[in-house]
Amino acid sequence: MAAPMFQVFRRLFGLGRWPGPRLSGRRCKGHFGARDVLLAQKMRGLFADIFPAKGVAPELPELLAGGAQTVYCGFDPTASSLHVGHLLPVLGLLHFQRAGHHVIAVVGGATARLGDPSGRSKERTALSAERVRDNAKALRASLEQLAAEHRRLFHDGRPWGTFTVLDNAAWYSHLALVDFLGAVGGSFRMGPLLSRHSVQARLGSPEGMSLAEFLYPVLQAYDFYHLHQRYGCRVQLGGSDQLGNIMSGHEFVRRVTGKDVFGITVPLITSTAGAKLGKSAGNAVWLHRELTSPFEFYQFFVRQPDDCVERYLKLFTFLPLPEIEHIMQMHMKAPEKRGPQIRLATEVTKFVHGQEGLGSAKRCTQALYHCSIDALEIMSDEELKELFKEAPFSELVLEPGTSVLDTCRKANAIPDGPRGYQMITEGGVSINHKPVTNPESVLVVGEHILKNGLSLLKIGKRNFYVIKWLQL
Repeated sequence: MAAPMFQVFRRLFGLGRWPGPRLSGRRCKGHFGARDVLLAQKMRGLFADIFPAKGVAPELPELLAGGAQTVYCGFDPTASSLHVGHLLPVLGLLHFQRAGHHVIAVVGGATARLGDPSGRSKERTALSAERVRDNAKALRASLEQLAAEHRRLFHDGRPWGTFTVLDNAAWYSHLALVDFLGAVGGSFRMGPLLSRHSVQARLGSPEGMSLAEFLYPVLQAYDFYHLHQRYGCRVQLGGSDQLGNIMSGHEFVRRVTGKDVFGITVPLITSTAGAKLGKSAGNAVWLHRELTSPFEFYQFFVRQPDDCVERYLKLFTFLPLPEIEHIMQMHMKAPEKRGPQIRLATEVTKFVHGQEGLGSAKRCTQALYHCSIDALEIMSDEELKELFKEAPFSELVLEPGTSVLDTCRKANAIPDGPRGYQMITEGGVSINHKPVTNPESVLVVGEHILKNGLSLLKIGKRNFYVIKWLQL
């Protein structure tokens, strides 16, 4: 049955091998042997489940040992940036690339229009076609940047596989709905689709499930089939909430082609309260600087509790396991230094934001938590706005004889009249982390005004005001 159905698909959709270089079949060695990548990532906790684990020939370890394979993972552009929850599937792809396999990151420019129901209690807010296209463009750039930074930081000359970014809108844009459903719909059975946990949970809820959401696994399954036919892709990566969709892809590809394909899940990252990190939950830690600054990103990892930092070192970094073990042993001797958290934050921030972003995060940390004037003096306007994002940012002209009181009032930092004057004399005001108690003191360049022309004014314990002085 598989062969005739396969010929129907080829005629309808013009499927065949990609005319460019073939991705699969070239044997190359990486940091792990082609087969060892499964065992190595199981030991790190990055790979959770493999489907199907048994009962097929060849099984996945044997397939990987036989030569370079092609592995893919999908990323729907429901926002303009990836977030920390996306990092584990990205890292999974990169570990495969290091082992000599070819990897594909698929941006879901088409599937994002439907909305994945996996792990959701209600339907996503629909996005316009233009918004999805803009988001897809941003995600593609981010994925390419991560792959390039990974190569720049870690490539040691040994052969790696390729890293390719595609958009599934490219193969759905020319498909007619009736032709697509006529060819694909007959290969799916309602029983398995209805039995998925995500479907059962939604059908039993007051929200219910839309037809668009219900058909999402069909399109994800077709993605797998398309990549299998064009690139020889045999493995799909996804979060643990994607297992149902991966199973649908396996069943579809096997029914149409007669060949087995495989799925691998990676863990979901949750908050300390157990909630999944992401846009929908409102707790996303974004990879794009405009949404989450390098400082905030760095601090997210620095603040991880002791009971999960070792696991995160294994999941989010490329550090060898013996080195992680040594880091944890040192931590037991001096836990107050938070060595593992700092190393974790350093490694992940460097990978996502580069050396420049890491430097920015460390400068902001020194300026805010260690009251470092040196760090404050070399911070850019952008870094100050990121660090003190809730603080008013004023540009003032420095006139001769400008006093502490003048400055506070021009920045609207204190109330007019005696109360504002009293706040200064009582020690409630500091400039550049140094208390000022004389309201009539004239500002001094190099003390109250830093070399970069900035003053950090703090009123009380938490209220900051950033002042940029003009005409120094």
